[in-house]
Amino acid sequence: MFYPTVIGNLASFGVAGLMGSMWLWERRNSRLREEQLTEAHGRIVRDEQRLGKLVEVVEHNTAAMTRFAETQQFVRQTLTDIREEMRNGRKM
Repeated sequence: MFYPTVIGNLASFGVAGLMGSMWLWERRNSRLREEQLTEAHGRIVRDEQRLGKLVEVVEHNTAAMTRFAETQQFVRQTLTDIREEMRNGRKM
């Protein structure tokens, strides 16, 4: 790797070399961390978009199930009314 060689050469210059090598090491680690944060941010944004679409699908499904349940309730009530009318018609 390039950095250990550079660090070794800079350390041979004493305290200034050691400080320089520490600065290079810190800059490299900072750059790598910045890249990791950028990648993580990109994943978070993509996940947020996907979750938004998923929430939209769940909302649509919930609305459809609610309409279906209301329709079922209406059909049940209609059949109950018809049955009652038929029973009342027979008794007359």
